[in-house]
Amino acid sequence: MEARSKTIEAWFSLIEQGQVKLPRFQRHEAWRSHQIAGLFENILRSPSLPVGVLLVLEVGDKELFHSRPIVGAPKSDARPSMHILDGQQRMTALYRSLTDNYEDMRIFVRLASSTELDESKAASEDDEDGSELIEVVKRWNHKGGRRPVWADDEVECIKRGLSPISIFRPGSIGEASFKAWRDCLRAGNSFTDEIGDLAGELRKRVLGYTLPFLSLPVGTSRETALEVFINMNTSASPLKDYDIVVAQVEEGVGESLHDKVEALLQSAPAAKDYGRIEDILLAITALLLDKPPIKKTYLEEDFGKGLARVWPDVVAGIERGLQFLSDEALFNDKTLPSDVAVYLTCALWAVASNLKLDQEGNARQIIRKVLWRACFTHRYGKTSATRAFADYKALKGMIDGTTPNATCELFDTAAFRLPDVDEIKVAGWPGRKDRLPRAILATSLRRKAQDFADGAPVGRNNISARELDHLYSCGYLKVDRDDPLANRALNCALITGLTNRNKSAAAPSDYVAKRAKAANLGEETVRWRLATHLIPYSALVADNYEGFLDARAKLIEADMKALCDGVEPTS
Repeated sequence: MEARSKTIEAWFSLIEQGQVKLPRFQRHEAWRSHQIAGLFENILRSPSLPVGVLLVLEVGDKELFHSRPIVGAPKSDARPSMHILDGQQRMTALYRSLTDNYEDMRIFVRLASSTELDESKAASEDDEDGSELIEVVKRWNHKGGRRPVWADDEVECIKRGLSPISIFRPGSIGEASFKAWRDCLRAGNSFTDEIGDLAGELRKRVLGYTLPFLSLPVGTSRETALEVFINMNTSASPLKDYDIVVAQVEEGVGESLHDKVEALLQSAPAAKDYGRIEDILLAITALLLDKPPIKKTYLEEDFGKGLARVWPDVVAGIERGLQFLSDEALFNDKTLPSDVAVYLTCALWAVASNLKLDQEGNARQIIRKVLWRACFTHRYGKTSATRAFADYKALKGMIDGTTPNATCELFDTAAFRLPDVDEIKVAGWPGRKDRLPRAILATSLRRKAQDFADGAPVGRNNISARELDHLYSCGYLKVDRDDPLANRALNCALITGLTNRNKSAAAPSDYVAKRAKAANLGEETVRWRLATHLIPYSALVADNYEGFLDARAKLIEADMKALCDGVEPTS
């Protein structure tokens, strides 16, 4: 590995010629405005001190990895001479700022007098608060124009002591921009020799600033480059398993996993609603490769190639699995009782994706049983990944017919029993990430859970507008909002925010009566809407909290038992 350096001006030239690119496995741009400002503060205040060391891979006759240009840089079909392995955030911030490429902000330099600049630098070196040289101005669109308007007017900017940092852009375009800026100020009677001299001095600092880098020579193997990338990456957030798999897929089959995931999200946008899509993908892939969904599996040398091989099955499983979860009233991660339920369900639908008629019906019953037992039992509490793997192997044979009589531990009713009525009654509030309360809520949504007021059934498209409501309010029960007595899953219904805020602390019978009268619904309509939440009408309007909990617990229990047998509950 060789240590060298290049000026910003030299780096710019290479970027614009397409000679410096990023491997496609690199994560996308992540720096925030304060980090960009800090980079330029360091460059302008301390031009002799580095802002970190880049790591590059020298490219020979053939690129080891598929590449992409730095954001904002010209697209080029030319083979680059370098791949930036570490340092893309710094290089991207430099390029986009100096080319004025950000849509939502513009980077300015404060053109203080030379005396003020020296004082600010001295204060900075003494660890005192010096005035900032860089100012980031947020931009937005309003009525067809960019705001703030003054940020596009060089004369108005200089009145505020500011100039866009893009006047320091390297190359002939940068020189022309600097001259145009100077001429604009002169035309507006806002140019002074001091401003011109200071701007020229700062421009020299930027152009001449050197960025050191370590380079892996031509001939470095893919495996070595990947290992060095993982070990030396200096991102503020450490590499996750998924980032490494991205690199493995790139290294193994020369395809971009980012592109694959983007295409998947086009066909199955709901995948984003169930947590980190990356973690879900890795777990499904591991199961389809007959491996446990754990870190050790993801870091295996051939895991990336395996992912590429089973990718069509992963996509089919996610598309079918997410639709199935929606059909079962599990719409997102905020109502999900178990994370295992998502990836195990999708992996099993990948197995069943080509089944038809009775075989598909049998698979659906098995997967429904799996889903709800995963939600209502403690099977996937500890060591969930290894248990999910063991169950998957048995369930796969049951679904595809290779081992129809296989034994699945998840279905062991003695080892993993369902909760009884008393346990259902005391289950806590489903707003917390707690398995049993959320399983109860999901069961109460499965009959379409019509809103009490507008009658709209709950679904993926409106779940975000629903709120958790106390059927017996804390005020009526005369307890604090955090009292466990009121915060029971059975005392909860998911209704629209508007309906929720139009309820009161009165007795449930009063609210229900007012609801029916105000909307001209009548008792039968109200009774029906409550029933779609598994809310017993008579027990609710009796205004007896304990009696209501008993009655609703029995309704939940009945549907739970049916679902955990894989069958549709009876009406």
